[in-house]
Amino acid sequence: MKNYIAAIDLGTTKIVALIGEKTDSERYRILGSCEIPSTGIVRGEVENLKEVTELIKKSVDELKLESGLDFSEVYVGIAGQHIRCVCESVKELRANERLQITQDEIDALQSKMQSLRMEPGEEILHVIPQSYNIDDKMDIRKPVGMLGKELTGNYHIVIGKTISTDIIRQCLDNEKVKLKLNSLILEPIASAAAVLEEDEKELGVALVDIGGGTSDLVVFHDKVIRHTAVIPFGGNIVTEDIKKGCGILLRTAEAIKIQHGSCLGNLSSENIYFSINGKKEISFKTLSQIIDARMEEILGAIMFEIDRSGYADKLNAGIVFTGGGSLLTNFKQFAELKTGLNARIGKPVYLSSDSGSQFTQPFYSTVVGLIIEGLANENSIPQNQEMQIPDLEETEKIPESSDAGSKKGIMEKFKRFDRWFSNDDTV
Repeated sequence: MKNYIAAIDLGTTKIVALIGEKTDSERYRILGSCEIPSTGIVRGEVENLKEVTELIKKSVDELKLESGLDFSEVYVGIAGQHIRCVCESVKELRANERLQITQDEIDALQSKMQSLRMEPGEEILHVIPQSYNIDDKMDIRKPVGMLGKELTGNYHIVIGKTISTDIIRQCLDNEKVKLKLNSLILEPIASAAAVLEEDEKELGVALVDIGGGTSDLVVFHDKVIRHTAVIPFGGNIVTEDIKKGCGILLRTAEAIKIQHGSCLGNLSSENIYFSINGKKEISFKTLSQIIDARMEEILGAIMFEIDRSGYADKLNAGIVFTGGGSLLTNFKQFAELKTGLNARIGKPVYLSSDSGSQFTQPFYSTVVGLIIEGLANENSIPQNQEMQIPDLEETEKIPESSDAGSKKGIMEKFKRFDRWFSNDDTV
């Protein structure tokens, strides 16, 4: 029996495929990789099935050749503006309230949520337990072994458009690629698996993966996923702004963003310039101001979603940024200034030392997380189902940012971003 799995991250700017395994020391080893530029994917969604199918075939063939390993199944990340989440509950009257609640009952309760009626053209991607109620006892996280007559499960449901998921399946299950889709995993959940520490999940943390086409969010509290969202713009929109603002080619805009891009434009000097091909000069301050304006909007949309989650005041571990968009110079300081939360840049932290140092970069968080989540699935651990009770000893909280007192004002400022989620044409 094989002990490795394959995963593919269908990104807006690149497609990354990995093969990985879990080591005896509970780390994850990368056995092979392939990365190619992406076309046909816009804001996290497959738009050109033919192009993406060809790219997947190329990446899979190269991955098999490079690793010397074969596989017929794959885990794939999913994102896009079509993703939405809701909170739902299901109630069950038990036949005998004197019998202990069993794990089978909990599993059956969760299975009922899979048959929840969706809007036409939608399907459930994840059912994530939040808490349970037993009779008049509320907010229970480990109900197995307890007694009661009425059992209620509260769940966070992640929903996607059926057409978007079907297109991904068609890109894999065809005569060219011949791969079975093992599971679709929401990308911010995968990124969180690679980047976050368990203490952060318990204290309360927001994980934001800023990719090329989307910025993906997941909020944890008490080690439970409380909210997820996909914001339909990322690093590519910053590049577009640089292109328009500086009057340069798109590829040149991307290059100077990577080489010279930074936040906190007020720290840049107007009198310092860099040259583009010896023909055009642009000041560092002008470039930073362009980046600042767009990154502030992205952070505004993120804060709107965090506020909507109801956990904005419970993020004692702050906010963790990952993905290629988090690598801008001074971004951590910029994010703390704009959000009022402690921030850090997150990288994959659970890889073995022989996996290759390149995979500890923020832009590999999603695909590494797909390996971690996929291997958890292979080991028959129901995804996101196991809930752990924090230690009885009080955990020392991470000090809040000095700007924490201004959070309410910040939230009010970002209320205007609801227009981005009610009118597709504004994006």
